[in-house]
Amino acid sequence: MALPVTPLSARPLSSSNTPDNPRGLLFMALGFFAFGITDLLAKLLSQELPAVQVVWLRQSGLFVGVMVLLALRGSHILRTPHPVLQMLRGAIALGSAFCFIMALRFVPLADATAVTFMAPFIVTVIGALVLKEPVGPRRWAAVAAGFMGMLVVIRPGMGVFHPAIGFAVLAALLFSSRQILSRMLSGHDSIATTVTYTSITSTLLCSVPLVFVWVTPASGTLVLLALAMAVCAALGEFLLIRGLDIGQATVLAPVQYSMIVWSTIYGFLVFADLPDLWTFIGCGIIIASGLYTLYRERVNQRRS
Repeated sequence: MALPVTPLSARPLSSSNTPDNPRGLLFMALGFFAFGITDLLAKLLSQELPAVQVVWLRQSGLFVGVMVLLALRGSHILRTPHPVLQMLRGAIALGSAFCFIMALRFVPLADATAVTFMAPFIVTVIGALVLKEPVGPRRWAAVAAGFMGMLVVIRPGMGVFHPAIGFAVLAALLFSSRQILSRMLSGHDSIATTVTYTSITSTLLCSVPLVFVWVTPASGTLVLLALAMAVCAALGEFLLIRGLDIGQATVLAPVQYSMIVWSTIYGFLVFADLPDLWTFIGCGIIIASGLYTLYRERVNQRRS
């Protein structure tokens, strides 16, 4: 997926005790629709421009939006008791985005997206081993099923494996680390603060190597594609923020799996990449396991 910087596990901005989940679901669905277009445009641009430049162009739209947010709400958004963790999260976000773009250069959209959905399972493993979070046998079974689904998608040793899929796996690992940091920060900072730090940190870090690899787009079409990608990425992030502002994260999180639908449709329409039966089976296993993991997390939160 487009690996949004908005943490799905963070607490909402709104202080209301009456969440509006239907509207939240709508905003989330529109947000991931925008991310699907972002991925499509990123894959197109990655064929002509360096991956670092594509990532920078993607982040620039959100960066402009964050600057507008700072102008409207004031610099108090930057106040945080954990600035180092916030900047670390931004650096990890940059790494995950770069790895995902590298995967998109060689791997079909649907395959790369499916592999990145391993992130929730990796978060569960890290949470259990590092944060000592309780994980029952049912969730461990879901994690095992999710990894099996990934193996069905990539099928190493069966002639369909592309080495670049490793970048998608690395993107999922980094994305998982980012989500763990989001959990650590969610009790202290708002989503606006986390997104602001992530955007500023990742954009500034990405600007350093950009000086050495910049390639001027050879046509007006590439410029328009880059602008459209930046706008869609920023729009997707702010739709997610709005959705989490008015809805419950545990209710809205399953909407992220709609990305596989958009990736499959866009990949077929633009690149004629239609996943085979085994890819669909693997995606189904991953989605089912992920939904069950989210369900168990929601049950555990209700109990606690």
